[in-house]
Parts: sequence; C-alpha cells; structure tokens
Amino acid sequence: MDRQAYIDKIKAQLDSWNAQIDQMQAEAKKAEADSRLRYEEQLKEMRNRRDEAEEKMREARAASEKAWDDMNRSFLEAWKNIAEGFQHASNRFK
Repeated sequence: MDRQAYIDKIKAQLDSWNAQIDQMQAEAKKAEADSRLRYEEQLKEMRNRRDEAEEKMREARAASEKAWDDMNRSFLEAWKNIAEGFQHASNRFK
C-alpha cells in the first residue's frame, strides 16, 4: 500500500472511530452510575487505540519515501493490531 493510501485509510477510520466514541460517550452520560463506570473504562481503551492510530498516521506523514518503503510492512501490522483492539473494546458495548 502506498503511503498516501495508508494515510487516507487511517484518516477515514479515525473519523469513524471518533463518531463511535462520541455516540458511546453520550450513552454513558445517560447510564446508571455502575454502568457509567464500565462505559468510561471502554471509552478510555477506545481513545487510547485511536491515539495510537493518530500517532501512526503522523509517523507515516513524516516518513521519507525511502523510510516508508522500509517501514510499510510494520505499519500495516501495527495498524491491524490497533484496529483489532479498538473493535474489541467497541464490541463490549454491544
């Protein structure tokens, strides 16, 4: 995957994740106290994963073409792990 396609993919996913976080945060505000704590724990994990993805996007943007060629595989593997972690945290709300 070329660098710009990777950056565009991350950006689109971040937008989606931010919308999910906002929706779940609104649900957390309506929840009872004990449920609210569980929501907040999951939201924290989701925000951490989102922040990891944002960092990977910044690294990809800053990388030279040569560096990107060398780092491409590791970026894709890291992205897969971040996305799976976010999805796992998100699924706990369902």
